[in-house]
Amino acid sequence: MTEKRMSARKKHQLKSSMLVVANMLLEAESKVKVDEREKFLGDKCPPLDLPGSKEELMELCKKLHEQIDLSEEERYCSEFKLDLVRNEVRDLNIKIVDLRGKFKRPRLKKVRMSADAMLKALLGSKHTVNMDLRANLKQVKKEVKEEDKLANVGDWRKNIEDKSDRKKMFDG
Repeated sequence: MTEKRMSARKKHQLKSSMLVVANMLLEAESKVKVDEREKFLGDKCPPLDLPGSKEELMELCKKLHEQIDLSEEERYCSEFKLDLVRNEVRDLNIKIVDLRGKFKRPRLKKVRMSADAMLKALLGSKHTVNMDLRANLKQVKKEVKEEDKLANVGDWRKNIEDKSDRKKMFDG
């Protein structure tokens, strides 16, 4: 099945329209962020009314110092919590790297064990049954086939007469 390819002009139009839409979205997002910032600052920092007398000015300074102390405490607490979270993330990343196995695993050596030794290792003192698997095997006698006897013939000159009959078959 053949697919229709877009022309270069169509691709260019699509890219430019996508860029225009993305630019509009970024502008809208930046406006929303500016509005949120203005609202937050308006709530946290009301416009300053400077009093005329010295005592009122001293009270205003005391209030501002109290607010500064509270904000510093919040900043300190949030930084402390952030440090704890960063340390935890770093530790978890280290554990992940360790679990992935960046180190080489050693090759295991082959160990020859009998079935009895294996059962003793697995079961411990509970193992009392002797498993001699070879004792229960059936005895089979090996029969020598005639083909094997023919293969053992060493001198080819003994079978020349048989081979000459074959040659006559193919010639005739």
